[in-house]
Amino acid sequence: MGVMIEGTYHQDDPGPDSTRGGAYERAKSTLRDWITPTGPFQAAPGRYHLFVAWNCPWAHRTLLVRAVLGLEHAISISIAQPRRTADGWVFDKTGAFSDPVLKVSALHEVYGKQPAPYTGRVTVPVLWDKNTSQIVSNESADIARMLALYFDPGRRLVPKALEAEIESWNARIHSKINNGVYRAGFARTQEAYDSAVTELFTALQTLESHLKDKTTLVGETLTEADLRLFPTLARFDVAYHYAFKCNLAKLSDFPNLWDYARALYAVPGIADTVKPDIYKAGYFSPSELRNPLGIIPKGPQVDWTKPTHRNITLG
Repeated sequence: MGVMIEGTYHQDDPGPDSTRGGAYERAKSTLRDWITPTGPFQAAPGRYHLFVAWNCPWAHRTLLVRAVLGLEHAISISIAQPRRTADGWVFDKTGAFSDPVLKVSALHEVYGKQPAPYTGRVTVPVLWDKNTSQIVSNESADIARMLALYFDPGRRLVPKALEAEIESWNARIHSKINNGVYRAGFARTQEAYDSAVTELFTALQTLESHLKDKTTLVGETLTEADLRLFPTLARFDVAYHYAFKCNLAKLSDFPNLWDYARALYAVPGIADTVKPDIYKAGYFSPSELRNPLGIIPKGPQVDWTKPTHRNITLG
């Protein structure tokens, strides 16, 4: 993946963010300005641009908020190629995987435009301000929240009355599930893997029980918590089950959770953000630790359109 040091990109891959005793630890995002009603970064249609990749689950959550709120014309996007190179996330000159705004060939060029020289990982998503020519944020949770609050006056994804409960679910989902699959997949010892995968499936079973008589995670309609969970569910059977050894069960082995996942898929806009073949191309890219030959599996074939027993709507 490479790394930026004082504004200069270095191709040497330092490996997963960090490990302690064989356990994977994700590095924290460091570019975290905010869109606010009155500050230097104010919400305005057409002002902001997202750099994303279809296979990145963290970028996916921002694309989900953009899709369900109908912000495609308000927030433009550049989509990186599914497989990273020595230059990290890269773009074609033209076509679906090009950058029409800054016309860069690699994402590190965007990070290199920061007024203060950047040091750290070159990650997606990136929220770029076209007016001031700088990155607002590279923290996916913040970007998703900013779009939900400041581009939707009704706060439909984060109703004030449910905000505390949404935050509670977000925290559990991130540590146990969103990051849990990576803690299993990037574990460097048997003990670290066993701990991570056990914690992951305990959390999935908790969700299975919760969704037995609930339509969504919080309240009666779609919220940010559902969109924070969905990227992991969308990748589970085609990528994490195999590539990350999260194989105690498949998502389709949890009747309530699988029904809920398909109901989310049916929400207008969400299906267009789901790219199983791209997920496989990304997660099964060449890796000395996980897939040295870089062979991409043909299966499994997951039918997301199978009828569900619930109907999830935007409030």
